[in-house]
Amino acid sequence: MPLSMHQASVPLFVRQLGVLSTLLTKGEAFAEGGAIAASALIDARLAPDMHPLSRQVQIASDAAKGACARLADVEVPSFADTESSFAQLRDRVAKTIGFVEGIAAERFDGSETRIITLKAGASEFRFAGQAFLLHFALPNFFFHVTTAYAILRHNGVPLGKLDYLGGI
Repeated sequence: MPLSMHQASVPLFVRQLGVLSTLLTKGEAFAEGGAIAASALIDARLAPDMHPLSRQVQIASDAAKGACARLADVEVPSFADTESSFAQLRDRVAKTIGFVEGIAAERFDGSETRIITLKAGASEFRFAGQAFLLHFALPNFFFHVTTAYAILRHNGVPLGKLDYLGGI
């Protein structure tokens, strides 16, 4: 049986969002241990022109909920980007998981060929659903989760590859 668009998206997003939540918990514990202020860690970036940890989490959340909503042809929920604590960031991740898991698998049927249109400023990008998922949505999502991991690791949070992989 071929892999469905639901199977190729929702479980991946849910799993890695769970990993992201665990990474945030470990970052918070590290900050509570006195190594760095929690606010400094949440505002940390890898380079001056990159987004801070908080924004990486927000964008990962947006990428997951946006991809699933577009593939399922449902409205993308809007979350305010106001999180400033580890608890708030984890709550956002949990809301995203709840939304993604709440979309019926049947809503994804036929989405591999559905045209997905994204607007970015004056630009417009059009994808068939499968190309959108495999060549844009998943790479974008994993970029921001990986960058969140790298920010935490760079700032001394004791993380390893198995933390990113979810302790497989």
